[in-house]
Amino acid sequence: MDWSEHRATRAAQKTPVNWEDTCEQAFLRLAYTMKEEDIPTPLYINSDQTQVVYAQGSSLTWAKTGSKQVSTIGNDEKRAFTVVVSISNDGTMLPLQAIYQGSTKGSCPSTSSDRYDDSLNAGFRFEFSNTKTYWSTHETMHDLVDNIIAPYFDKKKRELGLPLTQKSIWQIDVWSVHRSKEFRTWMKNTHPTIILHYVPGGCT
Repeated sequence: MDWSEHRATRAAQKTPVNWEDTCEQAFLRLAYTMKEEDIPTPLYINSDQTQVVYAQGSSLTWAKTGSKQVSTIGNDEKRAFTVVVSISNDGTMLPLQAIYQGSTKGSCPSTSSDRYDDSLNAGFRFEFSNTKTYWSTHETMHDLVDNIIAPYFDKKKRELGLPLTQKSIWQIDVWSVHRSKEFRTWMKNTHPTIILHYVPGGCT
Protein backbone atom coordinates (compact mmCIF):
# COMPACT_ATOMS: atom_id res chain seq x y z
CA MET A 1 0.00 0.00 0.00
CA ASP A 2 3.07 2.25 0.29
CA TRP A 3 1.96 3.59 3.70
CA SER A 4 4.21 4.62 6.58
CA GLU A 5 3.79 5.96 10.11
CA HIS A 6 3.18 9.72 10.32
CA ARG A 7 2.63 12.31 12.99
CA ALA A 8 -0.33 14.66 12.67
CA THR A 9 0.67 17.98 11.09
CA ARG A 10 0.13 21.25 12.91
CA ALA A 11 1.43 24.80 12.82
CA ALA A 12 4.58 25.28 14.88
CA GLN A 13 5.01 28.15 17.34
CA LYS A 14 7.00 30.95 15.76
CA THR A 15 10.10 31.92 17.73
CA PRO A 16 10.98 35.63 17.46
CA VAL A 17 13.85 36.43 15.10
CA ASN A 18 15.66 38.23 17.94
CA TRP A 19 14.90 35.59 20.57
CA GLU A 20 18.52 35.32 21.72
CA ASP A 21 18.83 39.04 22.49
CA THR A 22 15.34 39.14 24.03
CA CYS A 23 16.02 36.18 26.32
CA GLU A 24 19.44 37.57 27.30
CA GLN A 25 17.84 40.89 28.29
CA ALA A 26 15.18 39.06 30.32
CA PHE A 27 17.90 37.04 32.04
CA LEU A 28 19.90 40.15 32.91
CA ARG A 29 16.81 41.87 34.35
CA LEU A 30 16.15 38.78 36.44
CA ALA A 31 19.75 38.59 37.67
CA TYR A 32 19.75 42.31 38.52
CA THR A 33 16.56 41.98 40.58
CA MET A 34 17.89 38.96 42.48
CA LYS A 35 21.15 40.76 43.29
CA GLU A 36 19.70 44.14 44.23
CA GLU A 37 16.87 42.69 46.35
CA ASP A 38 18.98 39.86 47.85
CA ILE A 39 16.43 37.28 46.76
CA PRO A 40 17.32 33.68 47.76
CA THR A 41 16.58 30.91 45.27
CA PRO A 42 13.45 29.53 47.07
CA LEU A 43 11.80 32.95 46.64
CA TYR A 44 11.81 32.75 42.85
CA ILE A 45 8.77 31.02 41.31
CA ASN A 46 7.87 30.33 37.69
CA SER A 47 4.26 29.54 36.78
CA ASP A 48 2.69 28.46 33.52
CA GLN A 49 -0.70 27.32 32.28
CA THR A 50 -1.11 24.06 30.40
CA GLN A 51 -4.12 22.61 28.63
CA VAL A 52 -5.31 19.18 29.77
CA VAL A 53 -7.51 17.43 27.20
CA TYR A 54 -10.15 15.08 28.62
CA ALA A 55 -9.89 12.50 25.81
CA GLN A 56 -6.39 12.73 24.40
CA GLY A 57 -6.17 11.52 20.80
CA SER A 58 -3.12 9.97 19.21
CA SER A 59 -0.63 12.04 17.25
CA LEU A 60 0.39 8.99 15.20
CA THR A 61 -1.40 7.28 12.31
CA TRP A 62 -0.71 5.50 9.06
CA ALA A 63 -0.82 7.46 5.79
CA LYS A 64 0.50 7.21 2.28
CA THR A 65 4.25 7.74 2.17
CA GLY A 66 5.04 11.32 1.21
CA SER A 67 1.77 12.78 2.56
CA LYS A 68 2.08 16.47 3.49
CA GLN A 69 -1.15 16.92 5.48
CA VAL A 70 -2.00 14.21 8.02
CA SER A 71 -4.92 14.19 10.48
CA THR A 72 -5.73 11.74 13.27
CA ILE A 73 -8.91 10.87 15.15
CA GLY A 74 -9.25 12.84 18.37
CA ASN A 75 -6.33 15.14 17.60
CA ASP A 76 -8.72 18.11 17.38
CA GLU A 77 -10.47 17.30 20.68
CA LYS A 78 -11.39 20.63 22.29
CA ARG A 79 -12.91 19.56 25.62
CA ALA A 80 -10.29 20.40 28.19
CA PHE A 81 -9.38 22.35 31.31
CA THR A 82 -6.40 24.44 32.37
CA VAL A 83 -3.86 23.50 35.02
CA VAL A 84 -1.56 26.18 36.40
CA VAL A 85 1.77 24.66 37.39
CA SER A 86 4.16 26.56 39.68
CA ILE A 87 7.65 25.58 40.78
CA SER A 88 10.27 27.44 42.76
CA ASN A 89 13.90 27.74 41.75
CA ASP A 90 14.97 25.31 44.49
CA GLY A 91 12.78 22.60 42.92
CA THR A 92 9.73 22.86 45.18
CA MET A 93 6.50 22.17 43.32
CA LEU A 94 3.57 24.22 44.57
CA PRO A 95 -0.07 23.04 44.68
CA LEU A 96 -1.85 23.01 41.32
CA GLN A 97 -4.74 25.23 40.30
CA ALA A 98 -7.26 23.73 37.86
CA ILE A 99 -9.69 25.93 35.90
CA TYR A 100 -12.87 24.59 34.31
CA GLN A 101 -15.24 26.20 31.83
CA GLY A 102 -18.51 27.16 33.48
CA SER A 103 -20.21 29.50 35.91
CA THR A 104 -20.79 27.33 39.00
CA LYS A 105 -18.96 24.82 41.18
CA GLY A 106 -20.87 22.19 39.23
CA SER A 107 -18.27 22.65 36.48
CA CYS A 108 -15.53 21.49 38.85
CA PRO A 109 -14.82 17.93 40.02
CA SER A 110 -17.45 16.46 42.32
CA THR A 111 -16.68 16.47 46.03
CA SER A 112 -17.22 12.70 45.89
CA SER A 113 -14.47 12.24 43.29
CA ASP A 114 -11.70 9.82 44.14
CA ARG A 115 -8.89 11.60 46.08
CA TYR A 116 -10.83 14.89 46.14
CA ASP A 117 -10.17 15.47 49.86
CA ASP A 118 -6.51 14.49 49.44
CA SER A 119 -6.18 17.10 46.67
CA LEU A 120 -7.70 19.84 48.84
CA ASN A 121 -5.47 18.87 51.75
CA ALA A 122 -2.48 19.18 49.42
CA GLY A 123 -3.53 22.75 48.63
CA PHE A 124 -4.96 22.16 45.14
CA ARG A 125 -7.52 24.72 43.90
CA PHE A 126 -10.48 23.80 41.69
CA GLU A 127 -11.99 26.92 40.08
CA PHE A 128 -14.68 27.62 37.49
CA SER A 129 -13.83 30.30 34.93
CA ASN A 130 -17.22 32.06 34.91
CA THR A 131 -16.62 32.50 31.17
CA LYS A 132 -17.18 30.46 28.00
CA THR A 133 -13.58 29.21 28.11
CA TYR A 134 -11.39 27.37 30.59
CA TRP A 135 -8.61 29.95 30.41
CA SER A 136 -7.20 31.92 33.32
CA THR A 137 -8.99 35.18 34.15
CA HIS A 138 -8.27 38.06 36.49
CA GLU A 139 -10.38 36.33 39.14
CA THR A 140 -8.62 32.96 38.85
CA MET A 141 -5.23 34.68 38.87
CA HIS A 142 -6.20 36.52 42.06
CA ASP A 143 -7.14 33.16 43.59
CA LEU A 144 -3.82 31.67 42.48
CA VAL A 145 -1.79 34.45 44.08
CA ASP A 146 -3.87 34.76 47.26
CA ASN A 147 -4.06 31.04 47.99
CA ILE A 148 -0.94 29.46 46.45
CA ILE A 149 1.82 31.91 45.46
CA ALA A 150 1.74 34.41 48.34
CA PRO A 151 1.26 31.79 51.12
CA TYR A 152 4.24 29.84 49.76
CA PHE A 153 6.43 32.94 49.79
CA ASP A 154 5.38 33.86 53.35
CA LYS A 155 6.03 30.32 54.57
CA LYS A 156 9.49 30.24 52.98
CA LYS A 157 10.39 33.63 54.46
CA ARG A 158 9.56 32.35 57.94
CA GLU A 159 11.59 29.18 57.34
CA LEU A 160 14.56 31.24 56.16
CA GLY A 161 14.27 33.69 59.03
CA LEU A 162 13.53 36.58 56.69
CA PRO A 163 11.09 39.46 57.31
CA LEU A 164 7.75 39.34 55.50
CA THR A 165 8.85 42.54 53.74
CA GLN A 166 11.52 40.52 51.88
CA LYS A 167 11.00 40.79 48.10
CA SER A 168 10.39 37.74 45.92
CA ILE A 169 10.12 37.06 42.17
CA TRP A 170 7.21 35.55 40.28
CA GLN A 171 7.93 34.81 36.61
CA ILE A 172 4.98 34.31 34.25
CA ASP A 173 4.37 34.53 30.51
CA VAL A 174 2.96 37.48 28.55
CA TRP A 175 -0.63 36.21 28.39
CA SER A 176 -2.86 39.29 28.04
CA VAL A 177 -4.32 38.91 31.54
CA HIS A 178 -0.84 38.73 33.10
CA ARG A 179 0.46 41.92 31.52
CA SER A 180 -2.77 43.92 31.76
CA LYS A 181 -2.70 47.17 33.71
CA GLU A 182 -5.54 45.88 35.86
CA PHE A 183 -3.62 42.79 37.00
CA ARG A 184 -0.29 44.60 37.47
CA THR A 185 -1.99 47.32 39.52
CA TRP A 186 -3.75 44.69 41.66
CA MET A 187 -0.43 42.92 42.28
CA LYS A 188 1.31 46.16 43.23
CA ASN A 189 -1.43 47.16 45.66
CA THR A 190 -2.24 43.73 47.12
CA HIS A 191 1.13 41.94 47.04
CA PRO A 192 3.80 44.68 46.91
CA THR A 193 6.65 42.35 47.90
CA ILE A 194 6.14 40.12 44.83
CA ILE A 195 8.07 41.40 41.80
CA LEU A 196 6.70 40.33 38.41
CA HIS A 197 9.02 39.15 35.67
CA TYR A 198 7.84 38.00 32.23
CA VAL A 199 9.07 35.28 29.91
CA PRO A 200 9.47 36.93 26.48
CA GLY A 201 6.65 36.25 24.02
CA GLY A 202 7.14 33.18 21.84
CA CYS A 203 9.96 31.90 24.08
CA THR A 204 8.10 29.57 26.45
